[in-house]
Amino acid sequence: MKNLMFRIRKNPEMYIGAAIIVVMLAIIICGVIFSPYDPDAMDASAKFADPSPAHPMGCDNFGRDLYARLSIGGATTLFIAVATVFIGVIFGIIIGALTGYYGGVVDEILMRFNDAVLAFPSILLALVFISLFGSGTFKVIISLGILFIPSFARIVRSEFMRCSKLDYVRSARLMGAGDLRIMFVHILPNIIPVLLSSTVIGFNNAVLAEASMSFLGIGVQPPSSSLGRMLSEAQAFLFSEPSYAIITGVTIALIVLGFSLLGDGLKKNA
Repeated sequence: MKNLMFRIRKNPEMYIGAAIIVVMLAIIICGVIFSPYDPDAMDASAKFADPSPAHPMGCDNFGRDLYARLSIGGATTLFIAVATVFIGVIFGIIIGALTGYYGGVVDEILMRFNDAVLAFPSILLALVFISLFGSGTFKVIISLGILFIPSFARIVRSEFMRCSKLDYVRSARLMGAGDLRIMFVHILPNIIPVLLSSTVIGFNNAVLAEASMSFLGIGVQPPSSSLGRMLSEAQAFLFSEPSYAIITGVTIALIVLGFSLLGDGLKKNA
């Protein structure tokens, strides 16, 4: 207990961030599992109904239960964030490992392409992708996943360049270990702390990216729900029914804050 309290005092933001994420996940999961309402079911008589025991957060402009819709929307946003970061991490590790370990021509070719992608605003590239291939949840995941690859590739590359010069890598080469074994058995486990903090921060960025795209109408499409989609729907009623936008906005802010604090805390411990 004393050791735990010492760690919390030394790095409080990490534990505050983790607590926020756990609470938000619990709220979302409970809504998805236990809410008696279909998030897409409309009830004209309950339009903008005030919070009550029947509807804890009230209803939206179509009479849909706001808690059920917020829960499924939050689950959709987090699913997109997880899938996006997964794509970025997997391909980023492969590209970063190859460029950081081998260097030379491989590094020049892949990193110049990497720099070209990073030179453009991510939302602009996402807009181009969506305009070419259409909108929807799957298209959002692919477009954002591609955009996340360069940042992870650069992080992994720098760590592989640093680790490839260390004594344990030289020892592995002298023992006859192959390049793939050195890269993914010896080096990769040693960069996990740095990669973990970058991944958590990536979740933060992915939630914001999905919310931005869906808010602009190029992400998740109705009747499907996501936090960005709900915020887009709420803006038309910002002055007449501000609670709709406030609840959705606060949910996004808390999720982003939780991942940001947790990522910063992990980065300090890396």
